[in-house]
Amino acid sequence: MKKSISYWSFSGKNVFQAMQTAKDAGFDGIELTLDAEGDVTMQTTAAHLAEIRSAAQALGLALPSVASSLFWAYSFTSDDPDEREQAHQAAVCEIQTAKALGADTVLVVPGSVSVEFVPERPVVAYDVCWERALQEMKRLAPIAEDAGINIGIENVWNRFLLSPLEMRQFLDEIGSERVGAYFDVGNVVHSGYPEHWIRILGKRIKKVHFKDFRRNPGGLNSFVDILSGDVDWPAVMQAFADIGYDDWVTGEMIPPYTHASDQIIYNTSASIGRILKKEF
Repeated sequence: MKKSISYWSFSGKNVFQAMQTAKDAGFDGIELTLDAEGDVTMQTTAAHLAEIRSAAQALGLALPSVASSLFWAYSFTSDDPDEREQAHQAAVCEIQTAKALGADTVLVVPGSVSVEFVPERPVVAYDVCWERALQEMKRLAPIAEDAGINIGIENVWNRFLLSPLEMRQFLDEIGSERVGAYFDVGNVVHSGYPEHWIRILGKRIKKVHFKDFRRNPGGLNSFVDILSGDVDWPAVMQAFADIGYDDWVTGEMIPPYTHASDQIIYNTSASIGRILKKEF
């Protein structure tokens, strides 16, 4: 496996500064993000994306994947068809951006029943959410196939796709080799065990996020530094070995430290390094 770090783990740095810090900290790659503002947006020119890709290559740093915050603003399962179309266009742009950067996977949030950290978003009935999300992912699949890009559907706190069996069924109903799971280890600890998810999803896993989480007291503030939470990392690594996963793992540390924010990058690199070496 190779280790990467999410751009969202950085505070107050542009993409070029973040890439330099990631390299200095010992990461093999960085996951860039398509956002409303910053270096990578829906308005970013092909020339600027080429500049970013060239800068990464000069550092010897890979750009394996692209995530996006836009799916919290534009939901694939919204009651508003115009918003659903905006989500589609954001995903198409994300796929095109990934191709331009040389990445092979995009992270997609397929919609939500509700979102704890966006309380103003209306609740969508679970069965309606399923049907809309399935329809939208089937619509995206041929676009990803034509581009040669994988779509990784993430298990996020969206009160949807709440079990590994359900996620597996959802992916299988989409029926595309290009659409799989972007599995986040830390996101399932509040309600289950990541090693179970890994074995059940198996070869459907396209990419992986590393986070850690403390079950008690729970809630969003329970995401903690890697190796300091309740993730059973030996069991997780054994599960990855069992399914033959040997692709990228990306640290996603949100929020960054209040002070000396760069330190979270170096700490995360060291922790992931220990995990990948299985030095427990």
